[in-house]
Amino acid sequence: MQSFSQIIKTIKHPSLWEGLGGLLCVLLLFCFILPCSAQEINDATTPLHLMKPAYKIPYGIPEVSKVKADIDRIFTFLDNTTPMVVEDMTTGAEITDYKKITPNSRLKQGSFRLTSYEWGVTYSAMLSAGKITGDKRYTEYAEKRMQFLADIAPYFDKNVLQKGKTPEATVRKIVEPLALDDAGAICCAMIKASKANGKLKLQDQIARYSDFVLNKELRLPDGTFCRNRPLRNTIWLDDMFMGLPTEAYSGHYDEAVKHYFGFVNRMFVPELNIYRHGYIEGRKEQPAFFWGRANGWALLTTCEILDVLPKDHPRRPEVLEQLRKHVRGLVALQSGEGFWHQLLNRTDSYLESSCTAIYAYCIAHAINEGWLEANAYGGAALLAWNAVSTEIQQDGKVTGTCVGTGMAFDPAFYYYRPVHPMAAHAYGPAIWAGAEIIRLIQQNHPKMNDSAVHFYPREQKTSAAIFNEDADELIQ
Repeated sequence: MQSFSQIIKTIKHPSLWEGLGGLLCVLLLFCFILPCSAQEINDATTPLHLMKPAYKIPYGIPEVSKVKADIDRIFTFLDNTTPMVVEDMTTGAEITDYKKITPNSRLKQGSFRLTSYEWGVTYSAMLSAGKITGDKRYTEYAEKRMQFLADIAPYFDKNVLQKGKTPEATVRKIVEPLALDDAGAICCAMIKASKANGKLKLQDQIARYSDFVLNKELRLPDGTFCRNRPLRNTIWLDDMFMGLPTEAYSGHYDEAVKHYFGFVNRMFVPELNIYRHGYIEGRKEQPAFFWGRANGWALLTTCEILDVLPKDHPRRPEVLEQLRKHVRGLVALQSGEGFWHQLLNRTDSYLESSCTAIYAYCIAHAINEGWLEANAYGGAALLAWNAVSTEIQQDGKVTGTCVGTGMAFDPAFYYYRPVHPMAAHAYGPAIWAGAEIIRLIQQNHPKMNDSAVHFYPREQKTSAAIFNEDADELIQ
């Protein structure tokens, strides 16, 4: 077979160019030259380790400006589609004088419900994003909408509920919460906002929400939250987040930790270091379906409790260790695309954005707070964010999100839960994750080194730097 150099000499010969058309020359190029070129590439002639991998999602350290632009698109979409308006159900006329609220009044419908637990997550995310980025729009979004809910609640209570009428379903969650979903997440966000801004007047509504969480929700004898659906005394992993952060932020630290381990001891599976979605009290055999978003709520609960649990609390080390176990289990199940699966340990279930966003936030936050080592888990957090960023559309919608999900004891239920861009569950987590990733990048000094992401104790000047921890110096 001719060598590459011999073929080049052949096609340079004038007689070839005189006798062949341009098309034939192109065919020669593809049929002979390129295959021979490929044969010349080998470990001795080419640095193969520098070949560009065919990543399906962006790999590496995102630019802070790009992360901010991503969450800004989400913010703009939400700001434009979640109005703060009370209206007449019949005429659609806006009611600005809240004294004129009647049983025929309701909240103007936008794309999302201002009173849902998903929006409690969004309010907390907006508060965090405002603090981290310095962009006051995020803080104002949360403060204004939560103050709006607190302002209208007394009038719906007096003019509707106390007159024996049933408020419209969205409003009822404010004045008469009947489930943890109605109260816990928003209550916790309101407590955070009130602590940060003493001018807000949220205390009456906080009291209404927290009274339900602390005193009225169904519990097992040891205080663990439970529901009577689908079966009597069913524990939903989701309810860790729906109730325990409010307990912790209300200062009931001992109760919050006790009830936290009520969930952990029943639902955490040590062999995998992840949580089952449901638990039926009193049953010997328990369902073992490891739903992604429910594990997200559990991990988020751990972070929320650690954020306010006193440093000298006797059980704080146990909570920290539980965080580390859970993250260890989750990172072991992260896909090569950066997402996690709908059922975490079943790789043929679909990749899901809301749980991935929650994990991205929690892992980054834990690193930023010093609970996890950056060089061990920072890469997983960045990979998760890069995955989530691919689901943020140009108009600010977040795709790839599983819709609201009950509990089941078979895999098909979880496998075939629909995904929808208007599922509210990913919007708050995506903003929360993006803001915390910005903090992670600014605070923990990630650097590409030998084509991989690594974290360093201080800013590196060269991608070829090697940090010598013993000598505390850079070796070039």
